[in-house]
Amino acid sequence: MDKNYFNKLRILDGGLGQELHARGLISKGTLWMTSAVLNEKYHKLIIDTHLDYINAGAEVITTSTFSSRSIRMSQNKVSHLFEFANKKSCELAIKAKEKSKSEVLIAGSIPAQFDTYKEDKRDNKIIHESFMNQIKCIIEFVDFIYLDVISSGREIAIATEIIEKFNKSILVGIHLSKNGRLPSGENIEQVINKYKSSSWIGIISSCVSIEIAEKSINELKISNLPFGYKVNLWGHDEPSPIGRINKANYYEDAVNLNTVMGKREVEDSVFKNLGKKFVENGATILGGCCETNPKHTKILSSLKKDFV
Repeated sequence: MDKNYFNKLRILDGGLGQELHARGLISKGTLWMTSAVLNEKYHKLIIDTHLDYINAGAEVITTSTFSSRSIRMSQNKVSHLFEFANKKSCELAIKAKEKSKSEVLIAGSIPAQFDTYKEDKRDNKIIHESFMNQIKCIIEFVDFIYLDVISSGREIAIATEIIEKFNKSILVGIHLSKNGRLPSGENIEQVINKYKSSSWIGIISSCVSIEIAEKSINELKISNLPFGYKVNLWGHDEPSPIGRINKANYYEDAVNLNTVMGKREVEDSVFKNLGKKFVENGATILGGCCETNPKHTKILSSLKKDFV
């Protein structure tokens, strides 16, 4: 892909897992959207959701691989389906792109390999192996890798080293707490100064609240990289790691995330104004995360007529 792709305003898709639930997915264990990938009856739902984001103006769609990390598959006792789940997610995204007849890009979602919103403190070799296993499954099917909600510079560095061996570009998605720092305690400037790579095509605050995203603007600007956000609409502005992971079982119905995290209703104008403020400050990457839907993508896409 063109490494300058994000040098002009681009619209990313919105949340996929929670949108699938809103459309009827009944997930199992702690696999969330991966439940839809493993059950053929939901494949059309995944494709249609991708298509709705594209039709709303998304120029990038993200693979449904966020919950297909090896530790989740193992804890849910479906490790034998690891490769299938990751490759099938890519296949479904490609089908959506083909049906849309548009030039959207496909971002391969590679999440933190242990828990979400929490620094992975395991040994480097373990983290490396986990990243490698998932990256190898999807790398040939996607246009670039999206490091999706990563909580430490060390994890970004390990993943970057692997991805560079496959000559793929990387959009870095860092998770931030209310104090503006990653869960590891690092700030954005420290991560950029220590780990920035020529393979990075952008950096965004990832799965953060509107308020946390807004506070990240000035630090993201110093990266000398295309920057922006994927904001969530959780009821909590600083979500905690999801519990119950050690009791996960694919053969049991999942706990509804909305009962744990809540859902926040925001006025369309508030959502649009965040995008406007980012673009006015030089941002070129706008998108949604958990609890956003194609309506929010359309709101962001409407900004292009004013700034392009």
